[in-house]
Amino acid sequence: MKCIKLYFLSLFVGLSLCAQSQDWAELNHYKEDNKEIGLPSKGENRVVFMGNSITAGWVGAMPEFFKGKPYIGRGIGGQTTPQMLIRFRQDVIHLKPKVVVILAGTNDIAGNTGPSTLEMIEDNIASMSELAESNGIKVILSSVLPVYVYPWKPEVKPIDQIIALNHWLKDYAEKNGHIYLDYYSSMVDERLGMKSEYSADGVHPNQIGYKVMGVLVEIAIASTLKK
Repeated sequence: MKCIKLYFLSLFVGLSLCAQSQDWAELNHYKEDNKEIGLPSKGENRVVFMGNSITAGWVGAMPEFFKGKPYIGRGIGGQTTPQMLIRFRQDVIHLKPKVVVILAGTNDIAGNTGPSTLEMIEDNIASMSELAESNGIKVILSSVLPVYVYPWKPEVKPIDQIIALNHWLKDYAEKNGHIYLDYYSSMVDERLGMKSEYSADGVHPNQIGYKVMGVLVEIAIASTLKK
């Protein structure tokens, strides 16, 4: 009898995992919220923040930053650039913003969805940018935040990859007429990780870190809307 129970338990867990894998990009995460938000009102300078847990955490840690502004957070914890690219149409394009702020790449470097080369990450970010531009959406490309070590992947050495990706992001933005938003320079410490006063785990900003980011992104948004 015990064996039968274990069999059905394993079958149930297997089915649950299978159901999760069918929404690998989490297309259902914001599905209902997107319907509720609808299209922007006339003259609305809507901005969508596309990202991972850093973007999602920003909305949770500092809701006052978003309150009363046409800012929409579309971050999902743990996501990599291929997942963001899959959901880019419904979570960005279909919301018809004037601007998209893309903050992505750190989870790819950590290997959250398997090994990723810098070229793979760059291709996905370029594709998101091209999709936005072709739909009349202005692009802000955010630097990857500094990380010395990922607590969940201590074997990964991210420093050189983050620096290289940020060089590419800046160069790509300049060549394509986008704004490059440099969080990295304001948040990096002498070890080339994140300053301890800005983060508890060295990866995700705290409120102080988000305040620094908030000042920088507001400047970038204003500059982008003027273009």
